[in-house]
Amino acid sequence: MTRRSSGRPGTAASRVTVPWVRTRLRTAPGAAAALALLVAVTAFLASALPPTLDRYDEDGMRRALKAAGPVRTSVQIQVSDADMYLSDGPWEDLLSREQVEGPFAKLLALPGRALPLDEDQSSAGVRTTRAMKAPDPYLSQPDGVAPVFHLVAQGGVAEHSRLTKGRLPKAPEDPGPGADSLEAAVTTETAEKLNIRVGSVVHFPRAEGDPLAVHVTGLVAPREPDGAYWATLPGLGEPDLLVTQGPVPSQYWAGALLVALDAGPVLPATPGAPARYWTLAPDLSAVQGRDLENLTSAVASLEGGPLLERITATVSPHLDVSTDLDDVLGGYAGLWSAIGPLVAVAAFGTGTVAVVVLCMAGGLAAERRRAELALLRARGASLRGLAGRLLAETAVVAVPAAAFGLLAARLAVGTGRPAQSAVAAGTVALAAALALPLRAMAVHRAVTVHTGREDVVRARPSKRRLVAEVTLLAVAVGAVLTLRTRGTSADGDPTGDELVSLAPVLVAVIAALVLVRLYPLPLRGLARPARRMRGVVGPLSLARAGRVGGSTVLPLLALLTALTTAAFGGSVLTGVTDARERASVFAVGADARVDNLAEGAADVEERVRRAPGVEDVTPVKVSYFALAGNQRVSLAGVEPDAYAALSDRLDDGAFDADTLKADGEDTVPALGSPALAERFGDDPFPVILDDGDSFTAQVVAVRTWTPALGADDFLVVDGSALRAGLEPRTGLLITGDHLDAAALRKAAGDDAQVRLRSDVVAATVESPLQTGAERVYATAAAAGAAYAALALLLTLLRAAPERAALLARLRTMGLTRAQGRRLLVLESLPQAVLAAVGGALTAWAAIRLLAPGIDLTTVAVASGAPAAGRALLRADQLSLLVPALAVVALTVGVAAAQAWWSGRRGAVGELRAGDAR
Repeated sequence: MTRRSSGRPGTAASRVTVPWVRTRLRTAPGAAAALALLVAVTAFLASALPPTLDRYDEDGMRRALKAAGPVRTSVQIQVSDADMYLSDGPWEDLLSREQVEGPFAKLLALPGRALPLDEDQSSAGVRTTRAMKAPDPYLSQPDGVAPVFHLVAQGGVAEHSRLTKGRLPKAPEDPGPGADSLEAAVTTETAEKLNIRVGSVVHFPRAEGDPLAVHVTGLVAPREPDGAYWATLPGLGEPDLLVTQGPVPSQYWAGALLVALDAGPVLPATPGAPARYWTLAPDLSAVQGRDLENLTSAVASLEGGPLLERITATVSPHLDVSTDLDDVLGGYAGLWSAIGPLVAVAAFGTGTVAVVVLCMAGGLAAERRRAELALLRARGASLRGLAGRLLAETAVVAVPAAAFGLLAARLAVGTGRPAQSAVAAGTVALAAALALPLRAMAVHRAVTVHTGREDVVRARPSKRRLVAEVTLLAVAVGAVLTLRTRGTSADGDPTGDELVSLAPVLVAVIAALVLVRLYPLPLRGLARPARRMRGVVGPLSLARAGRVGGSTVLPLLALLTALTTAAFGGSVLTGVTDARERASVFAVGADARVDNLAEGAADVEERVRRAPGVEDVTPVKVSYFALAGNQRVSLAGVEPDAYAALSDRLDDGAFDADTLKADGEDTVPALGSPALAERFGDDPFPVILDDGDSFTAQVVAVRTWTPALGADDFLVVDGSALRAGLEPRTGLLITGDHLDAAALRKAAGDDAQVRLRSDVVAATVESPLQTGAERVYATAAAAGAAYAALALLLTLLRAAPERAALLARLRTMGLTRAQGRRLLVLESLPQAVLAAVGGALTAWAAIRLLAPGIDLTTVAVASGAPAAGRALLRADQLSLLVPALAVVALTVGVAAAQAWWSGRRGAVGELRAGDAR
């Protein structure tokens, strides 16, 4: 006989349980796969941001240190004269090899990891601190001034150079102040420029006795001429051409003669004031951007702190430590402090959109399973137990997906900042896992079987919601005011203020709350007139639009935040591009410029006009040494009509050509800079050119910039007022959209200098931080647009089953397929138009509100670029309209596709008995 289970607790049959998680995953594998994909992509983006910023930071610091050069970045330690004067022993003993190499190893180990040093490029030795004249007549003397040399006894010359001729120098057998001669080597650059060869003898006069004769025994070629070993000391690798001070400047050479390290004790016999020195070169390959604070602290300690005390204890109490590394690091820190908060704005905006979309995915799952969860609650499931099961169900999908996204990000981007990447991926997994159970707990707190009608028109917000909205409004107003008045930086913090970085998101949140409250008003106003409309599609679509779920805050918030983020990022990129274009205009003055035209080359202008892509050519005659009164100014003679057209095309420095035309009177009208206009006012003043021409000018128009001369003190006059007119022409300003650089250079000639604005644009970027910030904003804009589309799809998917059932029932009543398609489209349009218009207006308002506090100059152009004014954030029409129109187009497309698909499936499957839809 078959025994049936009693179902009572304690029996064997009652202990048989069905595994919840496995059953749910088998029941809905598609939903689980979609959630895993969403979590994996979001975790990838979130965990890729920290190592990406770390890589940009690291590359930016290395670029800054490399651009500064070894002279500024190396730490130079040199004993002072007191080290020798206060010594009890012989001076030559202090300059021996042991006194140089002994402290060197200890100095390299002193900074430790705080300041990584490059032992190969670091150097130590003895050098004369004063340059000594060499009166030998065979040496090169550009203006008849004898060259000067430093005698340098630096260790490691053989390892850091290649012997091209002769041999390396040796120390005298008895090195000391009594030696009459030395052997030295010179670099190939020094030998070529100063007319030195193997066997040459350089003489240095001494206060007593015969001059010191230095015999050149070999020529060496530096293996790394730009490295710290050769480039730190002046004139070591190649000679410098200096200029004397006085009424008549004269040029002369300054170089170095390389003597053996053991020859250091001979140098006290020279008037060059020898001293020991050590050069500590930082290891650029070991420098990390995240170590900026430690590097700055280590450099400060070297210059005046514990490390300096240890150096003096190791070497001598009488020494000087000098470096510009602290200034280089400070400049880079300022750049990062300006760019970091801007990046934080993009990161917070995209992150908020991602979290909202994850919450929407959980809300969609809760809505689709509302009947199931309500039944479980009705049959005795506890709220805590139900939430725990749902948490396990989502966690088993979200956690592996987030781990996969983290692993993919580490493999694709890099391994920097592992803790921050893990926290970002964990946050994504936590948000995805908690969205469904938290939504279920909120909806099914009370045990109910049937739910009332959810109508956005009849819904009345609670007082708690009103309090929350007012609180958010106050926070948003505070964030906006703080950003407008203080900017994005937070007292030099490179990450910025989190509240300020959330300002665009808070503006979108407030806009979403306001629109949700305003949305029912037009629907209520149109409800009564719609009843008198002919046909069923119009009134039914309006009624359906008013009967959407009352909880529309989250979808609208996701759309508005995504659209605001996309438009904000697109406007930032457009502003950066415009700032670079403007800086290039200030640098060149036209689309291209030809300078240094050779005299007598009258046909250059015609050849340039025939070059491909050239639309117009404006000739100018420039004098950079004109005198206005007793003040030196730059003056340009131009053709008024052509020059006015060029200024008007560049949209800067425009003026009326008639005001500049000379009418033959004694006073020549001039376009002047503000400084000259302030000095001379409306009074005429004399102008003398460097070719002897003179005339009387009067400032008739004031401009801060002009294409031919830039923004310095300038005068622009009619070329016909000059004695020789525009001849000889010194430059050509060229306009054209697609200029051929090679053709322009060929047409201008070999001696002419050709500059294109397109080349200058590429040169305006000086740091990977700038390009990195651009890429982050580009990614943020793309991610914002993608999340907006996803949020819209989730919103439409939530109502898809109900719409399909509605179409099936209406088709049984005679509704045609075309009417069904129009019904779904018209039903979806109010929310889509609300999101599109609201998103565009919100983005525009956010940009207008936050623009005064956001400066794009640091991101756009290099610090040494021509001053083109402050680059402020401006709303970009394409960035505002394209995402908004895409939302409407996607809504209409999805609605039409759903109507078409429902028509193909037929109505039988949607008319099941007992279906609650």
